[in-house]
Amino acid sequence: MNTLRQFSVLPGFGLSLGYTLVYLSLIVLVPISAIFIFTSQLSLSEYWQIVTSPRVIASYQLSFGTSFLAAAINAVFGVLLAWCLVRYSFPGKRIVDALIDLPFALPTAVAGIALTALYAQNGWLGQIIEGYFGIKVAFTPIGILIALVFIGLPFVVRTVQPVLEEIDTELEEAASSLGASRWQACRYVVLPVLLPAIMTGFALAFARAVGEYGSVIFIAGNIPMVSEITPLMIISKLEQYDYTGATAIASVMLIVSFILLLLINLLQSWTAKQTGRNA
Repeated sequence: MNTLRQFSVLPGFGLSLGYTLVYLSLIVLVPISAIFIFTSQLSLSEYWQIVTSPRVIASYQLSFGTSFLAAAINAVFGVLLAWCLVRYSFPGKRIVDALIDLPFALPTAVAGIALTALYAQNGWLGQIIEGYFGIKVAFTPIGILIALVFIGLPFVVRTVQPVLEEIDTELEEAASSLGASRWQACRYVVLPVLLPAIMTGFALAFARAVGEYGSVIFIAGNIPMVSEITPLMIISKLEQYDYTGATAIASVMLIVSFILLLLINLLQSWTAKQTGRNA
């Protein structure tokens, strides 16, 4: 009797899996491993001295703090923007929808130069904000925050938008017919379904912001202890041929990013289970 063979949907699964693992190793695992290999050349005391110097600590606080805040801002306004694009029709809707992807296509250095020119003291918006409100934007942490919001917005919108399109408006109408207000319908019907997608968009925007360099370097001002981001510290170490110092700082960013993304993904999985949806 011939043994029946079970074929997977993907032909040549064994070979395809081998190519996938080799490709993933070359693109992701090997570079990440190189960071820890270079870092292992340092003793524990040398490593601790590099990663806990006051200037580096200040750059951690600035990079992770502004990245988290920018992702949180995008999580709020990105959902509002996705809601308008899905639920409403208005003149220029296609143009607005296309402009959302502009940070993806625009070189980060060009974005940084444009934002710096716009928010500088003599820029169109910078002189108005500083003249009327006395707030300096360019070459301050506020400028860094604006740059990170700019590059992170598409991640939230494009993550939430397809989920929102799948939500049937009849669910909201049914909630309204049962006496629920607009806020209650959004809170108890729409938001539980959107929350996993919002958390995913937040995680993607945060991860992008933590490692952003090109769009931030021009508007940051690079003032030590004030507006100096961690990626700049790494670049400075590399320019000094201090590869072990650069990888030591990079390893801290990598570990903290992994921990934060893991916590966000666990929260996303927990939210999906609480709302009865598969993570």
